[in-house]
Amino acid sequence: MDIYIKPIEKAQIIERKLVYLKDIAEVYIGGQTKGDIEGIVVFQITGDKNATYLISVLDVIRAINHQYPDATVSNVGEMDILVEYHKKAKKESKTLELLKVCIVCIILFAGASTTIMCFHSDTQLPLIFQNYYYMFFGENVDMPAILSVPYTIGLAVGVMVFFNHFSKAKITDDPTPIEIEMTTYEKETNASVVDRLNKTNAKGGGGE
Repeated sequence: MDIYIKPIEKAQIIERKLVYLKDIAEVYIGGQTKGDIEGIVVFQITGDKNATYLISVLDVIRAINHQYPDATVSNVGEMDILVEYHKKAKKESKTLELLKVCIVCIILFAGASTTIMCFHSDTQLPLIFQNYYYMFFGENVDMPAILSVPYTIGLAVGVMVFFNHFSKAKITDDPTPIEIEMTTYEKETNASVVDRLNKTNAKGGGGE
């Protein structure tokens, strides 16, 4: 019997301590039912605290072969699976979430506006606009509106086009730069946790 498994990078287990194959991987068996195999216990959480555990795909294959000795298991997914154990389901507070969003927005707005102002100061943008206006109209104006207003609008539109996002509307279906950075950050974080847990397990430790 050929069994194909596709483990995921990270899984969450809430309240219960048994981790089943269906919790951490997709299973495919040509022409046969997979219900019994998906119910195989591949890991048992021993601690009582919220922690992250590491499951190797070799442990998953051993658990499957223990139940089905004649099966050939092929892995087409991750080699290491992170399992986050939570004693209780997290209760999300909408007020706290809104407060966090507001704080992040204020920090981002202050940081972005400061960066833009510093850039304009370093490049002497007002002087550039003044020179442009003098070249075309022959007058010296400190900050000509005919140039500064279109520039301001263009700057805002450019930011929205770059980030491909404004409110709930998206220009294209491509991921935004922020989504790409968050994905990269999550992958690097997971890789770091896997390395740390591998070192801990090598020393005889458990989850973190």
